[in-house]
Amino acid sequence: MAKGAEDGRLIAARNKKAFRDFFILDRYEAGICLMGSEVKSIREHKVNLKDSYARIREGQLYLYNMHVSPYRKARVQDLEPKRTRKLLMHRREIDRLAGKMTDKSLTLVPLEVYFRNNKVKVELALAKGKLKRDKRRQIKEKEMQREMKRALKYR
Repeated sequence: MAKGAEDGRLIAARNKKAFRDFFILDRYEAGICLMGSEVKSIREHKVNLKDSYARIREGQLYLYNMHVSPYRKARVQDLEPKRTRKLLMHRREIDRLAGKMTDKSLTLVPLEVYFRNNKVKVELALAKGKLKRDKRRQIKEKEMQREMKRALKYR
């Protein structure tokens, strides 16, 4: 396996900000429709998930604001880096997600873009936004854990 591969996955990009800003409730895997030069660019890790999100529109799942830099060696350079991309999931899964999202104030956030069997996949999370006090509490807990480790280390 290649460097950075976990359980047959070669990770191209991670959305670290999603773990800070959201409570992750459930995870899903989806395929993604890309142009050939975009796949080559993702292989070079030229993808950014920072402010991206997914929505269900007319029974289809779409990914917004995922930035894929243009591939330098491509002949066609007219692909928009932040264009809307269609995600591929089974109809039942999309319907189940739509039902969960209407009940509560939940959103779909991409966590990772990775390769599995030479196909680009996106890991989506059903997530609920954190409040400022939740973020502060999480930071406080991390600091306490660090201090405990330091205290045990120097004993």
